[in-house]
Amino acid sequence: MTGGRSGDRNRVAVIGAGVSGLTAAHRLRRELGAQARIDVYDAADRPGGLLCTRTVGGTAVDVGAEAFIVRRPEALALVTELGLADRVVAPGPMRPAIWSGGALHDLPAPALMGIPAGPAPFADLAAADDLERMAAEERTPLEWTPGADPSVGELVGERYGRSVVARGVDPMLGGVYSALADQLGLREAVPALARALDAGAPSLSAAVRTVLDAGAGGTGPVFGALAGGYRELVSALVEAAGADLRLGTEVVGLRPIADGAAVLVAGSGEPRAVEYDAVIVAVPIWTAARLLSEAARAAAAVFGEVAPAGSAVVALAVPAATPLPEHSGVLVATDAGLRLKAITLSSQKWPHLRHGDVRTLRTSFGRLGDPVTASDTELVDAAVADLGTVFAAAGLPAPQVADAAVQRWPHGLPHYAPGHLARVREAVAGLPSRIGVAGSGYAGVGVPACIGTADAAVGEITADLRT
Repeated sequence: MTGGRSGDRNRVAVIGAGVSGLTAAHRLRRELGAQARIDVYDAADRPGGLLCTRTVGGTAVDVGAEAFIVRRPEALALVTELGLADRVVAPGPMRPAIWSGGALHDLPAPALMGIPAGPAPFADLAAADDLERMAAEERTPLEWTPGADPSVGELVGERYGRSVVARGVDPMLGGVYSALADQLGLREAVPALARALDAGAPSLSAAVRTVLDAGAGGTGPVFGALAGGYRELVSALVEAAGADLRLGTEVVGLRPIADGAAVLVAGSGEPRAVEYDAVIVAVPIWTAARLLSEAARAAAAVFGEVAPAGSAVVALAVPAATPLPEHSGVLVATDAGLRLKAITLSSQKWPHLRHGDVRTLRTSFGRLGDPVTASDTELVDAAVADLGTVFAAAGLPAPQVADAAVQRWPHGLPHYAPGHLARVREAVAGLPSRIGVAGSGYAGVGVPACIGTADAAVGEITADLRT
C-alpha cells in the first residue's frame, strides 16, 4: 500500500528523533510553514537520541551529551530561538585534572586538545625523555605535506613522545570521540592544527602556538548547558516543530520515486511505502547506510564503512556532605591502569547542581575497540572502586553511593578516522535530490555540529522544493 501526497502541501519525512532530526523538523516547519506535513520517525520509544537526561538521587543528570560549546554559534542560537536562553548555565571556575601515575595532576595548560606548545605544561606529567624531545622539537626538521591527514597520535607521538599522547591527548580526545588519538585523523579531530601546518608552521610547537594565539581573544565560558538538562531542548524542539512524532516506528529503507522518496515502514507483513516530497535521514551514519542502500548506493557504501564506538555512563549520587576533589572532573591517562576513562564531578563543575541532599557524579567507560561488556552491577562496582582510588589519592574518604543509574551507548559515536571528512563530504555531495542526511557522522560529533548538519540539509531540500 502506498501513502499519497496532496497538491501543494509539502510532505517531508525525517527519520530519527535525536537532536539532528528534531532540529531538522523544527527548521522545516519554519521554512515550509504551518501547512507542511512533517513526519518524524524513530524506532525508540522516546525522542532525543543521545540527548538523554536521567534522574539520579532526585537530580537531573545528562547521561549522554552533557554540554555544548558556546563559542560555536549553532547550539546557542537554537537555544535562544526556542526561548531557552535564560536556562543556559555556565560551569564554575574549577578545572579538570589528569589521573596519571597514581596521582591527580592539574590539566596541562595552555594546550590544544591536550597538545602543548612546549614542555612546560607537562613538566610533572610526561616522561623525562619526552620532555627533552619536546624541548628540542622546534629544532627538529618537520616533514609535512599540505593536505596530509595523519592520526593525531602518530603526529604527536613522533614529535613529542608517547607519554604526551597517553597522558594528555588520549584523555582529551577520548572524552569527545570515545577513541584514542592513534585512531583519529588530525583534520577530523584538530582541524585548526592541520591548517596551521598546511600554512607553513615550521614545527608542531609553532603550529600549536599559532592556533592558541588565534583563540586568545575569546572571552566568557567555553561550554554551556541547560539548567534542567538536555530534556529541555528536546521538549522545546518537539513543540516548536509541530511534527507528527511517530515513535516506536521502524523505517527499513528508502525507495526513490519521481520528485521525492518513499519511506519503507516496518509492519506485520511487507514494509509499507509512504511517499514524501523529501526525506532527511538523521540516524547514525551506519544506519543511514542501510536505509540508503537502494536510494543512494554509492553514498551508502561510504557511510557503511564508519565504525561505531560504544560506551557507557554510570551516574552516581552521593550525600551532599561528601568531600569531593577540588576539580571539575578527572580525565584518565590511558597508561594509568583504571577501568573508567573519565569522571565528571557534576556538582563541582556545574554550580546550579549544588542543592538538595545529594551531589552528583558521572563516570564513563568504553571506547572504540573496547566495548562495554560488564553488567550494570559490575559497572557500578567498578566505578565505585576507581572513585575510591582517586579520592584516596586526593586525601579523601571513598564516596558512599546513595543512588546510581547506568546508561549504555553500544553504538554511540562514529569513528573519525584519517580521511573521514573528505570521504563523507564527497558521499553527501552525491546524494539524490531531495534526500538529505544529518547527524554526528558527517561534520563533527558535538551538538553544535549536529545542529549545523540539520540546518544544511534543510537548506538544500527547501531550496529544491521551491524550484
